[in-house]
Amino acid sequence: MTKLISRMQAVQSPIIPVVGELIKNSPGTISLGQGVVSYSPPPEAIELLPKFLAEPTNNLYKAVEGIPPLLAALAAKLSVFNGIEINKENCIVVTAGSNMGFMNAVLAITSPGDEIILNTPYYFNHEMAIAMAGCRAVLVETDENYQLRPEAIAQAITPKTRAVVTISPNNPTGVVYCEATLHQVNQICSDRGIYHISDEAYEYFTYNGVKHVSPGAVGSSEYTISLYSLSKAYGFASWRIGYMVIPQHLLVPVKKIQDTILICPPVVSQYAALGALQAKDDYLKENIGAIAKVRQLVLESLNRLQSLCSITPANGAFYFFLKVHTQMDAFKLVERLIQEHKVAVIPGTTFGMNDGCYLRVAYGALQIDTVKEGIERLVQGLQTIIKN
Repeated sequence: MTKLISRMQAVQSPIIPVVGELIKNSPGTISLGQGVVSYSPPPEAIELLPKFLAEPTNNLYKAVEGIPPLLAALAAKLSVFNGIEINKENCIVVTAGSNMGFMNAVLAITSPGDEIILNTPYYFNHEMAIAMAGCRAVLVETDENYQLRPEAIAQAITPKTRAVVTISPNNPTGVVYCEATLHQVNQICSDRGIYHISDEAYEYFTYNGVKHVSPGAVGSSEYTISLYSLSKAYGFASWRIGYMVIPQHLLVPVKKIQDTILICPPVVSQYAALGALQAKDDYLKENIGAIAKVRQLVLESLNRLQSLCSITPANGAFYFFLKVHTQMDAFKLVERLIQEHKVAVIPGTTFGMNDGCYLRVAYGALQIDTVKEGIERLVQGLQTIIKN
């Protein structure tokens, strides 16, 4: 028991429940914290559920890597949207969300004591998964606009390095990495014989004509692991369906991990996912278009804080990452914003940013009127707290 407690003590506590408890104790708070969307799954997802119920054997375990119709639909989507062709060198594994895909990848490619490179600010669940696996996260700073620095990534590689992780569009910053830079990371990984783990959960959320690029579409599929999720784009957060594209040589270890932890992804959710992928193009266009309008409103409001914060341009996901010009601890600032101004954001420390006061602002979960009120509270709260 002592060893178990010691191992988990090295893992940070997930911030969302911590902030959630603060919100619970401050009724009326508007949350700009958790990264979810406000809209529901497409009707096509629900319409396929009777088909699941009509098949008596669906109450039994199914294939570890996912049901064949869903795998086929995902292969078609990957070909059309991502430029990734599924062939004898790679394969798809359906997971219970892309967080599970990341855990699968880490366990499949590492031994305790190995290293994985994260670019800061990192996604906190990635850092937590690496620690749980008994590995070490090696942190590489991004530039002043939170863009990747390939030369710094290359310099951070050691004989213990097993992978480089990129997230584009990015959580928590919202930035989108350019194609040339992602290709550089691919090449670095291929040259060194390590993996490029590409988290693309926000692939559909890009603005101002910016296009998403999948690293798995170029270079050798031998070194690329691509992670995807239905949670964001299809309003599927609690249905827990994601998927990973992996080199064929990782299929056996990934299936061992998934069979041990999950046995198979929830079959009812896989049917819903199959239906969601059949949704009309207007579903994503209209819902993401609505978020784009919210994004513009949020940006205009945040620009009033330019004397108090650095606001980096971000053309993806549904986040802005603020550097607040204060010596105040980020978590203390979050507490005061909730308790005194009834608005919640996430402190940058949970994303590995300890050299200043940073806040992640999420704008995907609220309708435009609510987010307008929430952002107004945030602006006024920061003006009041920081100026005083």
